[in-house]
Amino acid sequence: MSHPAPPRPPGVPAARRSELPPVHDAVICVSAPCLAISPEHGQLTGQGIDGIYRSGRRLLSRFVLRVGGRDPVAVQGHSLAADRAVFTATVRTGAEPGPDPDIGVERVRHADGTERITLRSFTARPVRLPVEVLLGTDLAELAAVAAGRAGPELPAGVHAAGLRWSTGEAEAVTAAEPPPDEALASAGLLRWQLDLAPGASRTIELRTTQHRAGRAPVGQVANPLADARAEGDDPRAAAWFRTSVEDLGALLLRDPEEPGDAFAAAGAPWRLGLAPAESLWAARMALPLGTGLAAATLRILARTQTEDPGPDLGKIPGPMRGAGAQLPPGCTGTEATLAFPVVLAEARLWGMPEDEVARLLPAAERCLLWLRGALGEDGFLADPDPGPRRCETQAHAHRAAVLGADLLAACGRPGAEELRDRAVGLRERFRAGFWIDGPDGGRPASALHPDGRPLPRLTGAAAHLLDTGLLGGGRTAPGLLDRTRAEQLARLLGAPAMDSGWGLRSMAVKEPGYNPFGHRSGAVRAYESAVAVAGLAQAGFEKEAAGLLGGLLDAAEAFGYRMPEMFAAEQRITGSAPVPHPAACRPAAVAAAAGIHALTALAGIRPDAPAGTVALAPLPGAPLGGLRLSGLRVAGEPFAVRISRLGLGMVEEAADALQLGG
Repeated sequence: MSHPAPPRPPGVPAARRSELPPVHDAVICVSAPCLAISPEHGQLTGQGIDGIYRSGRRLLSRFVLRVGGRDPVAVQGHSLAADRAVFTATVRTGAEPGPDPDIGVERVRHADGTERITLRSFTARPVRLPVEVLLGTDLAELAAVAAGRAGPELPAGVHAAGLRWSTGEAEAVTAAEPPPDEALASAGLLRWQLDLAPGASRTIELRTTQHRAGRAPVGQVANPLADARAEGDDPRAAAWFRTSVEDLGALLLRDPEEPGDAFAAAGAPWRLGLAPAESLWAARMALPLGTGLAAATLRILARTQTEDPGPDLGKIPGPMRGAGAQLPPGCTGTEATLAFPVVLAEARLWGMPEDEVARLLPAAERCLLWLRGALGEDGFLADPDPGPRRCETQAHAHRAAVLGADLLAACGRPGAEELRDRAVGLRERFRAGFWIDGPDGGRPASALHPDGRPLPRLTGAAAHLLDTGLLGGGRTAPGLLDRTRAEQLARLLGAPAMDSGWGLRSMAVKEPGYNPFGHRSGAVRAYESAVAVAGLAQAGFEKEAAGLLGGLLDAAEAFGYRMPEMFAAEQRITGSAPVPHPAACRPAAVAAAAGIHALTALAGIRPDAPAGTVALAPLPGAPLGGLRLSGLRVAGEPFAVRISRLGLGMVEEAADALQLGG
C-alpha cells in the first residue's frame, strides 16, 4: 500500500512563514519534543509566543516571579546548553542602605518544564522574603499561538503541591518543592515565606508536566553523538563543534510508529517534526559521528515510501517548499528520494553494518527506480513535474545515480551500469544546457524553464554542484561540472557578490529580486554555506573554502555558536555583526549539522569500511591552525584525527582492522 505524505507535525503553524512572530531575540531551549521560548528577562507574561511547550502544546504561558512584592530587575539571560537557559536578576529589599542589590536571583529553566529558582542573600543581617510565582496557561497548540488564535487562560485548580489546568484534550500540572505555604487557584498564585541568613541561599523547584488523553507523548532521545569533540589552536572551533552536536542531539525525536527509531526534527520552534529532506541531510552531515542516526532516519522514511504502481512508485512523500520569487515551490519529497540512496551509500562506507545495508537496500533500489522514470525526455529532472529543471535538482539526481550505482555494484545488485550511463548522459546535457557562457567565464543557470530557456540567476544552490559525494576506495565521485567550469564556479562563490563575509548568500547581490533577508533570494543559509565549504575543500579550492569557512565561523561566534537556519546577507564591514532573520528556526537540524560538516571537511576523511581502509585529504594550509577531532566513528569504532598547522593529517585512533589508504 502507499503511504500519504507525512502530516504536519505538532506545533507547525499553517500560517505562511512570512507571518510567523519574530523569535530572533528569544531564548529557546529544546529537548524534543520539549520546548521553552522565553524573553531575555525570563518572565513569561502570557503575551506572544513565549511559553513552555511539549509535543506542540503550551503547558505554561505565564510564569512571573515576584520577590518582596516586586519584579526582580533582570540583568542577563542566555542559554547554558541546548536544553536549558539561565536568567539572572537582582532585588533591593531596603535592608541595606545605598543602591546595591542585596538579593540575587537565578532562574535555570529547562526545556522539559523544570525550573529552579535560587535566591542568594548579600545582606549582613537575616531577611524574610515573600516569594510569589504567578502561573497560567491556555493549553493552546503552537500553531494557534503563532497565528494569534490562542484562547484565554484557563482556570486553575489546586493540585497537591501546585496547580493544575485541564481541557477535554490535555492537562498541565505544576508541582513545587518545597511545597508553597499558600496556593490560590483563582489567582494562579503560589506563595512562600523564605528566611535567608546572611550569605545563605534557598532554592525552589517547579516542574510542569503534561498529561494527554489517548496516546502518551513520544519521549526524549539520549544524544548518541555526544562523545564527539574538536580541539585546536582556534578555540572557537571546539565551541562551534560542541554546540552543533548538542543542538542536533536536542532535536532528536522518536518515530511514533517505531519508538526505537529517532530522526532529527527540522528545527525549533516552528518545525519540531519530520522534514524528510532536511532530516536526511542532517543525518548525512553527521555520518562522521556514527551511522546510527542515518540508519534510523532511512528506516523511518522507507516506511513512508510509495509502493503503489505508477509514476510515484518508490518516491518518498514530502511537502512543497517555497523557492523564493523566482521559481515555484519545489518538492522536498523529490529531494528526499534522491538523498536516500546517497545517504545509504555513504553510510555503508562509514561503517553501517552490512545487515542494516541489506535491510535498507530494497528501499534505495525503489528510489533509483523512481529516478530512472522521472528523468524527462530532455534528460533532466523537473521539480515539480511539469515545471522547471532546477540546477540543484540535477546535482541531487546525478549524485544519486553515481553513488547509487556504486552501492548496487558493491552489493551485487543489477542496474549499476545503466545508472552510470544515465549519469554520463546527464553530465553531457548539463554542461551543454545549463552552463551560460560569458566573457567572465560564465555561470550555471539556476534553472531551465520547461521550454529550455535558462534562468540566469547565480544562487547558493549552485554549491550542490561541488558536492559530488564519496565512492569506495577513498575516491570522490565525478561531478556535473568539468574542471574548468568547477574553477569558475569556485571563483564565483568566493567573490563578494556571493560571499557576504559571514557565509554564502543564497543569491548574488546584483541579481534581480535580491533581498538580504530572502530565504532563497539572498539570506545566508548555514547548511548551504557548509555544503560549499566541504565541496570546495574536496575539489581542491583551498582559498575559497577557507574564506567561506572563516566567515561562517565568525558568524557562529556572533550567534553564540548556535547557528540559525538563515540570517541576513548584509555585507560584512569592520565592526559589524551578522543580522538575525526574525523568523528563522534556531536551532535547526541542518544548521547544527553544518558545523559538524564544515569542520570535519578540514580533515577530508574518506572511509571505506567494507574494504578496511580510510584515507585523509586535509585542506592544505590549515586555515584554523592545528585541529584534533575525536569521538568520531569509522567502521563502528572510535576514530580520532589530528590536522597539523602545516595541513598534514594523522590518524590517532582507529579500529584495528582499518588501514590508512592513499
